[in-house]
Amino acid sequence: MLEIKDLTFTYPRRSVPVIDRVTLTVEGGSVYGLLGPNGAGKSTLLYLIAGLLTPRTGSVTLDGVNTRLRLPQTLEQIFIVPEEFRLPSMKFADYVDMYAPYYPNFSRETLKRCMDLFCMPENLHLGALSMGQKKKAYISFALATGTRLLLMDEPTNGLDIPSKAGFRRIITQCLDDQKSVIISTHQVRDVEQLLDHVLIMNNNQVLLNESMARVASKLSFGLTTDPEEIAGALLSMPDLMGTAVVKLNNGTAETEINLEMLFQLTVKKPETMAQLFND
Repeated sequence: MLEIKDLTFTYPRRSVPVIDRVTLTVEGGSVYGLLGPNGAGKSTLLYLIAGLLTPRTGSVTLDGVNTRLRLPQTLEQIFIVPEEFRLPSMKFADYVDMYAPYYPNFSRETLKRCMDLFCMPENLHLGALSMGQKKKAYISFALATGTRLLLMDEPTNGLDIPSKAGFRRIITQCLDDQKSVIISTHQVRDVEQLLDHVLIMNNNQVLLNESMARVASKLSFGLTTDPEEIAGALLSMPDLMGTAVVKLNNGTAETEINLEMLFQLTVKKPETMAQLFND
């Protein structure tokens, strides 16, 4: 289990923390969506989880071991796919041979399955690929490592529409009860069908930390043209098909969650959301 306790981080020459007293846990077998505006601290939180930054206060532990210690037994269980990265100009097969031994659960079968889903040959040269192709190769390698914790920062940026569909299939097929994925993204429509849990950040804090099931039990999402329904909604926004609304779910059937509306409601009315979910 990943545990984050009272985590605070401030970059040098900045007086305001990027992360301020964040506490949460990440369970196995789940896909977490990490949402927030630019500058909310999403990428910083991923780097802190991976042990790449030193918090000012608090800690991040995986199975009780502080990730900042960067111990081999911890590093072999965490893999991060940053939004921007560079890969060496070499054959992909040589890259795999070089780095796979650092991950005891590495699966070449998983690697092949991921590359096939991305319609990518394995006998490619990393120096000859576009950025989107490099991302597909790197995501395939990341999933093949078999780490218990996979951190992904804007993984669908640069992917074309078929590749985004392949990405969703890959995540679904490679997840098991022992593995967790945290996906930080602005492209909510690319991942909303994957998520088991949602984390929403703003102003250096986590405003919402809930399972998708609990969100669906508390809130109802829909489209309407009824003025009374719009007036009584927690949040309403114009839509091409009418007005998108978020209402309290008063025992009615659960609706499909609109992550964009959930995000807007959480950021605009954090006190309302806190009262609703801290009952």
